[in-house]
Amino acid sequence: QVQLEESGGGSVEVGGALSLSCTASGKIFSINEMAWYRQTPGDQRELVALIYRGGGTKYADSVEGRFIISRDNDKNTVYLQMNSLEVADTAVYVCKADVVQRDPGLRVYTYWGQGTQVTVSS
Repeated sequence: QVQLEESGGGSVEVGGALSLSCTASGKIFSINEMAWYRQTPGDQRELVALIYRGGGTKYADSVEGRFIISRDNDKNTVYLQMNSLEVADTAVYVCKADVVQRDPGLRVYTYWGQGTQVTVSS
């Protein structure tokens, strides 16, 4: 089994910044894609940003230029630096990781974190 532990959520005013981190632990051979999603009550989960093992990234149009995703493969950790935050960024942010495990051959399993609340107020 693999656990994803997120940290760094909180409350901030419009224009402020927050940094999130998510660390995977457990039976890990390697991790392919890591990503951050966000969800608000009544809405579908929305992809915010993803990063491939090699460092390539993709962002939602709504956060392009304001958010930066990065990862440390040695620490099995993904980060999300959120700048110039807007009220619309208020959501629960959830980490996702595609983990390669020996089962006994190598297989890829998707794991999700519990989520961390980010609140932006005007």
